Amino acid sequence: MNVEFITKEDLYIFKKELLQELLAALKQQPQKSNQWLKSMEVRKMLNVSPNTLQRLRIKGVLKFSKVGSTFYYRADNVQKMLEGKAAR
Repeated sequence: MNVEFITKEDLYIFKKELLQELLAALKQQPQKSNQWLKSMEVRKMLNVSPNTLQRLRIKGVLKFSKVGSTFYYRADNVQKMLEGKAAR
């Protein structure tokens, strides 16, 4: 039977290698910011009133999901709308 001892130095080296691998894996994944936005955030981004945001929902201009009484909007849909406004 072979017995191997692990020293503090071995653990330190292992920790450094593990951290480097984790950081490399995180850098490879695309960074997603806030994927879902609440109405207040969208109104600030678009600089619109609550009524205007409601009209955008009703007309289907801005897609949304509703959970309970809270409306959520995908950040990429809001960004596309912002880019569309800038093009006008």
